[in-house]
Amino acid sequence: MIVTFEELQAFLAEQFPQGARYGTLEKLGDGWAEMKLEVDDEHLRPGGTVAGPAMMGLADVALYAALLGKIGLVPLAVTSNLNINFLRKPVAHSPIRAHARMLRIGRASGVGEVYIHSDGLEDPVAHATITYAIPAKR
Repeated sequence: MIVTFEELQAFLAEQFPQGARYGTLEKLGDGWAEMKLEVDDEHLRPGGTVAGPAMMGLADVALYAALLGKIGLVPLAVTSNLNINFLRKPVAHSPIRAHARMLRIGRASGVGEVYIHSDGLEDPVAHATITYAIPAKR
């Protein structure tokens, strides 16, 4: 792991403060990260379920954290593809948690997956695969 939990928290707060609305970084390891989103009314869609964009944002920022923990603080690493499968309805007004892990990191891209769980449910509520473009070193 190149970046510590504290270094990544400080980087996200300074360089990507809007990411905080998608969740809070809770843990960071060698190529993995865990985040939690406290679900409230702004994250719900009609029918009383967590909106897809809220889960997608959580997944994206969680994998960004996992990637940066492995490659260092590279601000211009950007999402180039995100695919998500919504598996079951999350519990409304209950936190959702993302466990992200990198599957492969190359010179120009990184691929990872994210499982999202809803507190109160045993099985995941969503699964995402995400690819990041990594800028060339200059």
